[in-house]
Amino acid sequence: MSETLDLSRLRVCVVMNRGSGRGKEKRLRGQIEDALKPRCAHFEIRPTTRGSDLTDMARQAVGDGFGLIIACGGDGTQSAVAGALAGTEAVMGILPGGTFNYFARDLGVGETIEDALETICNGCARPIDIGQIENLIFLNNVSLGAYPHILKTRESIYKRWGRSRIAAYWSVLVALRRLRHPMQLKARVNGDTRDVTTALVFVARSAYQLDNFGLEGADAIRQGKFALLIAKALKPMPLIRSALRLAFGFSARNSDFDLIETDEVTIESRKHRMLVAHDGEKTVMASPFRLRVWHDGLQVLLPADGVNKTRDNGG
Repeated sequence: MSETLDLSRLRVCVVMNRGSGRGKEKRLRGQIEDALKPRCAHFEIRPTTRGSDLTDMARQAVGDGFGLIIACGGDGTQSAVAGALAGTEAVMGILPGGTFNYFARDLGVGETIEDALETICNGCARPIDIGQIENLIFLNNVSLGAYPHILKTRESIYKRWGRSRIAAYWSVLVALRRLRHPMQLKARVNGDTRDVTTALVFVARSAYQLDNFGLEGADAIRQGKFALLIAKALKPMPLIRSALRLAFGFSARNSDFDLIETDEVTIESRKHRMLVAHDGEKTVMASPFRLRVWHDGLQVLLPADGVNKTRDNGG
């Protein structure tokens, strides 16, 4: 069993996304400082209102010699910080502050700030598997097709109605009603090439998220693989029905998606460039898309009495 991380011997930096949560930044900063500053050899909070700054801020914190770098924000914030820490000796801490917080829930570090601070104060550093598409790190999922366009729709709905789960689900229905043509793809797995016609490809790395959606593949993720889900529905109405089942936990599993379990896949599109969704963010990327599981790629602070939930044997 790993030893509890000794904060009194560490330089600790909190990278905070001011855009996450509900604007209670002053109270949150005070809560974090009260819990952590007296325990640490050196402590800083570095906030930003620009999500695009997060990776560079985390990379700068590594360069400044911080041994524990804590990401405070939603899944997009966690992913951005993980992208800077992957492959380094720095340990990542997690303070959830988003709408869904799949990464925090998947690892069991705590769904509230109070519980997550308890994990940071008394946790152990352990390696976990992470996803990689080209040079981009992701923690929960990558998707092609309908979902990136759902995110674009969600942004406008959030601006008008505010962030909520209901608004997130409504954006699914609005975006899928606009769907016109499915994708023509080639998926290469273990030397075999498969031609695919689909409106949505979902590459999952979060066992919690798949369990929450009622989808198969969580066990594959715990064994260090991707769950590659290919939607069978090609037209808006069947996709909307699948999306509603996902939203309310009534997925029909095999009737909605084909499942491929692998730790490496290459996806090639007829379009040279496509919008790719990754952990709630969007990036235009060039085809083909090469994805792999980076085994033990990130050191994360986890509960001392828990196990690494992304691997059967704790990593």
